[in-house]
Amino acid sequence: MNQEPLGAAMPEGVRFVGPATGSKPGWHGDDHPDTDDIATCVACGLCLPHCPTYQLTQEETASPRGRIAAMRAIDEGRAQVGAAFMSITDLCLSCRACEDVCPSNVPFGRMIEGARAQVEPLRQGAASRARAFGLTSVIRRNWLLDAVAALAPLAKPLLPKRVKRLVPRSSLNDVFTRLPRSVEPAESPRGTVALLRGCVQDRWFRDVNEATLRVLVRNGWRVVVPPQQVCCGALSAHYGHGAAARDMARTNIAAFDGVDFIIVNSAGCSAHVKEYGELLGGELRAGDTSRKVRDLLEFLAEQGIEPPTRDANVGRVAYHDPCHATHAQGIRAQPRELLSRIPGLDIVEIPDGDTCCGAAGLYNVLQPAMSDELGRNKADAIAATGARVIASANPGCSMQIAAYMRERGEDVEVLHPVQLLDRAYRASGWAT
Repeated sequence: MNQEPLGAAMPEGVRFVGPATGSKPGWHGDDHPDTDDIATCVACGLCLPHCPTYQLTQEETASPRGRIAAMRAIDEGRAQVGAAFMSITDLCLSCRACEDVCPSNVPFGRMIEGARAQVEPLRQGAASRARAFGLTSVIRRNWLLDAVAALAPLAKPLLPKRVKRLVPRSSLNDVFTRLPRSVEPAESPRGTVALLRGCVQDRWFRDVNEATLRVLVRNGWRVVVPPQQVCCGALSAHYGHGAAARDMARTNIAAFDGVDFIIVNSAGCSAHVKEYGELLGGELRAGDTSRKVRDLLEFLAEQGIEPPTRDANVGRVAYHDPCHATHAQGIRAQPRELLSRIPGLDIVEIPDGDTCCGAAGLYNVLQPAMSDELGRNKADAIAATGARVIASANPGCSMQIAAYMRERGEDVEVLHPVQLLDRAYRASGWAT
């Protein structure tokens, strides 16, 4: 790799350097991009038009090809993990749009996770230590997450303005109560499914989980909510804490044993849980668990639903494609198919709808400038549809879209598609 263009594209004072004399270059910790994965990239550049950061910057180092070139240089010992490599990996959204169009099937998602694991030990300062503590300790303990959610209303006035406007209002009832451990359908069940309740989803979007239970039971499924489950671990994996992500995966594999399917209603979480087998390298039951995982909308479309007989009284709905649904899982037609079963609902497409909204896990907090541009672009595109209801199947996207629509002064409602189904069932007199 030519090191000069990489260095030239970096912020002032940061450069990408070769190995220091007398030291062996390489990575920190056990996780890093696999050499064979790196070799799958032939640098064709077909990913570039689909990469949001490249499109906004036109810089090679902000493209998948440029990031992989940097990974290759480190893997081959021609460069060191340092500030420049950190900058290259941090700007990536991990949206996996590049994977979706790659003719060589480059597994960029796991490669960027490995690259971030390499740079994570280099981070310094109180903010970095707090982030690491959150991603390795807080997120894997339900009682600590409950404490954070309970204290959030008190802490909100002290948060930075951009964080404050993103975080939805939490309910203490949602923090100190739990979903029922099991719910039975009225007739003989079609089977038993387990619901991943999620961390952000269950504490800030409890109404989505409740609607999920009602819709699944209405369509004949026995639903169990194992109390011993924890966060899926996606955020920890995405931000370089693979060991913590693996521990959470093992806990959940044990919790979800003995069911027919594992249902996940957050696109980022369903994409990650489907990859538990890969994450744990073939450990016992990990692959079996992954094969049972279904995104909620994928599952309902696959298994079939009883169509509502009344509409949800929402009219025009703009459907937003979460990156980890459309790019990581290929879930595109299913949400639209389900929404089309609701009488009176008019689905409209968002221009450039498969472009990332800029939420991307913690990205909207860690990379505010890029996230702002993407968020405003998404809000402009949604506003152009004239829809007053936006359907989004990922909590991060929902928070981001709601914030930037408010910034525009738009009076809209952001709902999970399952909430629209639930409303239509209730209007049909089928409440459970």
